[in-house]
Amino acid sequence: ATLATVAAWFDEVDDAAEMRRRLRPNVVLSDCPAFFEDRLFTDHGEAVRFFAGDTPILGVNPCQRCVVPSRDPDTGTEIAGFRERFIRKRRETRPTWLDSDRFDHDFRLMVNTVVPGASRGDTVAVGDSIAVGDAVSVDEA
Repeated sequence: ATLATVAAWFDEVDDAAEMRRRLRPNVVLSDCPAFFEDRLFTDHGEAVRFFAGDTPILGVNPCQRCVVPSRDPDTGTEIAGFRERFIRKRRETRPTWLDSDRFDHDFRLMVNTVVPGASRGDTVAVGDSIAVGDAVSVDEA
């Protein structure tokens, strides 16, 4: 839902599929509300442990966006005012429960993750359910 919501902010973007190509996520969640991924990080020094199937993953930071999403992935044509519009719409739609010192500006979307060492090599598959666990100290992770 996040991809569709953000795509709707820009008349120049056809749909969620195009926004996916612009934002380049490694994993896309389905069957959840827009901005669900904002639940997958917390404050500095902590990470949110969540599970994709049985695989533990740590959400550590909201992803700071660069110039790439403003450009058409096929032509390189830039959407004028992309960053400014994105920031304005992100502020307007930011979940009220989102309170993290890691969200220090509004040009952030999606979440950077770390796979704990013991879980490296585990498999995450299409259709795996997501279960959100507790915040843990980065030192404990």
